[in-house]
Amino acid sequence: MLRSIFIYLSKAEWAKNIFMNWPIAWRVASRFVAGTTIEEAIGIIRQLNAAGINTTLDQLGEHTSSVEEANAAANGIVATLNEIEKQGVIANVSIKLTQIGMGTDNEACKKNLKRILETAKKTNNFVRIDIEDTPYTDLTIELYDDMRQAGFGDETVGMAVQSYLYRAEADVRKALESKTKFRLVKGAYKEPANLAYPKKIDVDSNFDNLASILMDSAKLHESRLSENGLVPPIPALATHDDKRVEFAKNYAAKISLNKKQVEFQMLYGIRRDLQNSLAEEGYPVRVYVPFGTHWYPYFMRRLAERPANIWFFVSNFFR
Repeated sequence: MLRSIFIYLSKAEWAKNIFMNWPIAWRVASRFVAGTTIEEAIGIIRQLNAAGINTTLDQLGEHTSSVEEANAAANGIVATLNEIEKQGVIANVSIKLTQIGMGTDNEACKKNLKRILETAKKTNNFVRIDIEDTPYTDLTIELYDDMRQAGFGDETVGMAVQSYLYRAEADVRKALESKTKFRLVKGAYKEPANLAYPKKIDVDSNFDNLASILMDSAKLHESRLSENGLVPPIPALATHDDKRVEFAKNYAAKISLNKKQVEFQMLYGIRRDLQNSLAEEGYPVRVYVPFGTHWYPYFMRRLAERPANIWFFVSNFFR
């Protein structure tokens, strides 16, 4: 029930206008968002890198409403890739295609994506295309396939998959034919029961199933984290769930998968204890570092995902 409410609020313009005018809003959101500028985000990344943790930068924003807005967002992502190279930090980039024109002007989106990937290739970096809600799933996969056919390899671009979708396994098996590098997540959008598992136990079970498929592929193709920490192995397992982490570690040991062949990913501000312990064990850990002024929808989805995040918000509200 609470999850549905916060997902609804993430898309409600009236709620956004109220929330972002509260003096406490940014103080609470900054637990999960690494500043509103690239300079602030780079400062956070330096701290994480110093602790042995790699990162992926996300310039927040989605569902732009004009080609001009989409082009401006793409300009910002290109600038982010150039700034990463300039500053020498260990960070790749995650993007949402609705931010750069998908759903508004798909041809403009394709041009923007190509421009971003050209910059990633030039700077020897990697771009992860995030998966959004199901109205955009097929088009996202289509644009990813277009980019692979245009000559951008698995060292430049990867995808994400949501374990709450029934279709996830079929999508993964097809894309692995081209050694696609995947971020595996549970899913943070409200989806109908005919498209997604409604029960957590089934979402978790599918997460473990997909994790094992990805680790098998990493073993087969000898995929591992690049020496510079920018290009991930085939499986990037994005979870804060101790049981999912233990399953992955046990399965990796079972198939004799080297620790550098599986990456754990977590969100900035969540489960720092787990991030540090995995890094100390020798696993690649990458923290998803969002920044920018369009932080409201992202923050609402973080509240929707975990009751502990809601308690953090409430406890700070009454301080």
